[in-house]
Amino acid sequence: MANYQTATLGGGCFWCVEAVLEKLRGVIDVESGYAGGQVPNPTYREVCSGRTGHAEVVRVTFDPEQISYEDLLTVFFATHDPTTLNRQGADRGTQYRSIVMTETDEQRETAERVIRELTEAEIFDDPIVTQVEPLTTFYAAEQYHQDYYRNNPAQPYCQAVIAPKVAKLRAQYLEKLAA
Repeated sequence: MANYQTATLGGGCFWCVEAVLEKLRGVIDVESGYAGGQVPNPTYREVCSGRTGHAEVVRVTFDPEQISYEDLLTVFFATHDPTTLNRQGADRGTQYRSIVMTETDEQRETAERVIRELTEAEIFDDPIVTQVEPLTTFYAAEQYHQDYYRNNPAQPYCQAVIAPKVAKLRAQYLEKLAA
């Protein structure tokens, strides 16, 4: 069995982040869920209330021999707006915050370095507000949230919000996409 690793990332609606990251070469699985809150086993309705403290996140299982954690972060930062506090587009609330939930000191150091490098390179017009926190518990989202874009490509939200992110991924990172 390969030496797979996991990364937990939140950049707004988990449907969007999942749809982008699952297309990368070396990504084995992407699971939508919740992390960073205080309520055990939260439901989507509870998380959407903004009272659980959880963020919508994805847990990415990847093969580090095919894609590095740093490359995952590079695509993550390029395909959402890490400069807006508690929102992505029309999605507003703490559950939509930009967050990197780290599992090791190495992941934390890499995330902090990538943010520092993006800041120094002035890639974004506004300061990056992405939180970097240790992952405590990941809760898988309800089954109907899994593979949402793949299962519902004609849904209006998917067409208006997710499809442009996927197109941006293809335009900027074609060499990193799975065959």
